[in-house]
Amino acid sequence: MTPEQAQVAREAARRRTFAIISHPDAGKTTLTEKLLLYGGVIREAGSVRGRGAAKHATSDWMAIEKERGISVSTSVLQFPFQGLCVNLLDTPGHDDFSEDTYRTLVAADCAVMLLDAAKGVEPQTIKLFKVCRMRRIPIVTFVNKMDRWGREPLELLDEIEEVLGIPATAATWPVGMGETFRGVFDRWSESLLLFDRGAGGARRVPQTVASLAADAASPLPESARRTLRAELDLLETAGYPFDQDLFLAGEVTPVFFGSAITNFGVEPFLERFVELCPPPGPRKSDGGPVPIEGPACSGFVFKIQANMNPKHRDRIAFVRVCAGRFERGMTIVHERTGKPLNVNRVMQLQSRERATVDEAFPGDIVGVWDGGQLAVGDSLYEAEPIRYEALPRFSPEHFVRVRLPDALRRKQLRKGLEQLSEEGAVQLLSDHALRDPDPILGAVGPLQFDVVRHRLRDEYGVEATFSPLPYRHARWIANPGVDLDDVARRSNVAVCLDADGKPLMLFKSDFEMSWVAKHCPELELVAAVRAGATAAAGA
Repeated sequence: MTPEQAQVAREAARRRTFAIISHPDAGKTTLTEKLLLYGGVIREAGSVRGRGAAKHATSDWMAIEKERGISVSTSVLQFPFQGLCVNLLDTPGHDDFSEDTYRTLVAADCAVMLLDAAKGVEPQTIKLFKVCRMRRIPIVTFVNKMDRWGREPLELLDEIEEVLGIPATAATWPVGMGETFRGVFDRWSESLLLFDRGAGGARRVPQTVASLAADAASPLPESARRTLRAELDLLETAGYPFDQDLFLAGEVTPVFFGSAITNFGVEPFLERFVELCPPPGPRKSDGGPVPIEGPACSGFVFKIQANMNPKHRDRIAFVRVCAGRFERGMTIVHERTGKPLNVNRVMQLQSRERATVDEAFPGDIVGVWDGGQLAVGDSLYEAEPIRYEALPRFSPEHFVRVRLPDALRRKQLRKGLEQLSEEGAVQLLSDHALRDPDPILGAVGPLQFDVVRHRLRDEYGVEATFSPLPYRHARWIANPGVDLDDVARRSNVAVCLDADGKPLMLFKSDFEMSWVAKHCPELELVAAVRAGATAAAGA
């Protein structure tokens, strides 16, 4: 290993790159802000529940996010903690934006699964957990909102095991619940951590470290100490033991309890998490695993974001650095086109704020200014050709026809729809025979259309109307060279082209799909595609 490679390996060992997944309203954005607070990035957390809506979450930067108090796009945040460099991917929690979350999880080395103490495991949590499990991503669980009355902690552990099928082991244990919630007991250090309430959770709260030993003085009442001892004894005899190797394989999840809104339990969670979360390792590619030390730099694009600064109409490609040293000004090769790219404008992002960086290492997420050449899923390399595993594009389930009352704004509409579809916010479709020139939008969830309509108006100055279409399913046609006119005539089903020119069929019902499968058996229909190739993912 050369001195350069040794330095890359040392820097990579300092990186921790993770995503937070949850059902909507579990407190994900609030937890994200508190992690930034304890990482020293912000001095005061701006809650989405701030008085008079004067404050909004640091990680929510779009106008629609500030107005509605929801996250609709993945934010990339970086902060230092205990000598480590932490890259946090704050993903949307709403089911309608799950495709953005799926792609983001590919760039993460670990995941935090956030649960509401009162609601437990919810539907969107199950979906995202399955994605993590499929990719064998280690999962750490944080049970939030212990400052409110909810379900018993033992019941929550049982539900994680029964519903998700993964053993859960308590790393910390709550002391009380609701108004009696005082802190947590760290089972691994055998320390009792009690907290004093701060200014609404906006600042770091004082912490008292105590002991549960019978002869030790404790600020806890004796009745609370007896209850806590009994619960801990039960965990010792009936609980699942923690195993680091099983955790790294995604086969067991450590569980932490706390309250993000009051900061109770957040700091001990973060301290333990950076120890548990693995540093970057070799990444899969079509040619086998790529070692982090290089010898050359490589990475992949997992997200495109237009108009982070509307005044400059910029377009940023989010790149996960996988191997080697990424340097500003270097020349890298765009694997899909084979063309060299000079990356002079490289930045690290904190919500909308950005800072120019001169170098980055495996595990880091960098923003590369893009003039329109890059797309989600593209691989970049410095020397030997590398193609990292593909990011899927899932079939939409909701469709609208876009109408433009002001024909003079058609150019702006086309530009806006093309850029937003490149981000993955929606899928831009067109009639294969151009019988209707107005574009069709497809989305995984209907709320995506609200976001697109809002952004068209806010960022492109276009007022468009969206007319719902009756289609419920879409399947790409994988057969090369198929006669689309013949397919449309024989099936009596709408046939469209996506933004990459790939043909797909739109169905109004399961019956229509079954009819086409029976009467057009030569068609190979798939539910997901990747850039440059069609990949079956279940028809």
